[in-house]
Amino acid sequence: MTISPDSDSPALARAKAELRRQCRARRENTPLTAAGEHALRAGILACVDQVPVGSAIALVWPLPGEIDLRPVFMPLHHRGYRVLLPFTPPRGQPLSFHHWHPDVTMCNGRFATWHPDGHAHRPDMVFVPLLAFDRRGGRLGYGGGYYDRTLARLPHAIAIGYGLATQEVAHIPMGPHDVPLSGVVTERERIACHGDAPLRG
Repeated sequence: MTISPDSDSPALARAKAELRRQCRARRENTPLTAAGEHALRAGILACVDQVPVGSAIALVWPLPGEIDLRPVFMPLHHRGYRVLLPFTPPRGQPLSFHHWHPDVTMCNGRFATWHPDGHAHRPDMVFVPLLAFDRRGGRLGYGGGYYDRTLARLPHAIAIGYGLATQEVAHIPMGPHDVPLSGVVTERERIACHGDAPLRG
């Protein structure tokens, strides 16, 4: 199955580009408070606690301006989960995920990110960054198509978006290659979009 953001119709591509522009501006004008970031991380920990210990949990090394998930790496490691971080390949390829632990060698990657050295692992749950989301599981990313390509190859993984409540919109325009999220975690709530996402409670 070939997944390409360039396969969007011209009308869909224009709709996404305009929404992406609006959402970038909204995020720039929405301050990320320490309390909100703490509450969102707590929601992520509560979500992971509902899947079996030993599960492989894919998180993200933050890009500039993104919510920083690094403070949850060590708590999840101590609880017995395998923390994975993505390696970002050249555009057009899916991400691969590598095991983080306190003694691992970290390697510099694209877009000022870091990823662990070592071979790739298959995640059971993937936390997905986003610019916007809707309650049907629609997600607007940055336009590179990395996560859609990746999630298409991980049909059994639970895909959970994370972001601020202000990033919710009424409707995300979706194409046939866009992979919907199982749920979303914000600083205010955990939203189950479809499937068996462990987000209630």
